[in-house]
Amino acid sequence: MRQAHSAHEPHISRNVVSLPNAQPTDLTACSKLQSTSFDPIDRDAVLHWLSENVPESRLEHILRVEAMAIDLAEQHQLDVVKAAQAGLMHDLAKYFKPARLIDMAQAEGLALDPVDEMNPHLLHADIGAIVARDQFGVSDEQVLNAIRNHTLGQPGMDDLSCVVFLADGLEPGRGNTPELEQLRQHSFENLSEAVWKTCDYTLHYLLEHHQLVHPRAIATRNWFLQTTRRRHAAGSVRPTSA
Repeated sequence: MRQAHSAHEPHISRNVVSLPNAQPTDLTACSKLQSTSFDPIDRDAVLHWLSENVPESRLEHILRVEAMAIDLAEQHQLDVVKAAQAGLMHDLAKYFKPARLIDMAQAEGLALDPVDEMNPHLLHADIGAIVARDQFGVSDEQVLNAIRNHTLGQPGMDDLSCVVFLADGLEPGRGNTPELEQLRQHSFENLSEAVWKTCDYTLHYLLEHHQLVHPRAIATRNWFLQTTRRRHAAGSVRPTSA
């Protein structure tokens, strides 16, 4: 039995999400946007599933990621509907038990790094894409890839994946330190630069706390750093402040 809503729990309706200390995000317009390969999903069904499978605090995070993904997609002229979908479904497998994550990854034929085996929680992004596909019928590869890539990233990932990666790491609930505020500003100015700088921020934390670092996270950081440098050298991108 679910507990009654607390004063800080977001109010959920079909078209409007109200978050603590945030402006309501109107999703009515999003549902009317044209998308060349759009898989319609029942947002209420996803929200109901999430309410049964993640705690209230995680649902609030998910809704903040969805809202920031929408804002970033609008800023960078990307498909807002796809950004909203991927943001809403990015943490479907967040609370799956380690054995379930490993079993599902093996059944899907995913290659497991030793770091995955030591820390199966890192698989929740890849497994979340499987849940989105099998539970909610999502077949759009851009959306599925954005879900897969939201934790570790992926070298060469597209802009939609960058948007969800950044929204997950930088949504307002993560804090309001000067460094985070600067990273948020970068995310609205230059996706590639924001990705590698956000990777650096995360890597610094992991190293400081003597945590394992997944090689995919390092590869993502290096790819986007090199890409940004090449663009700067070619004069196609104005560097932002460090």
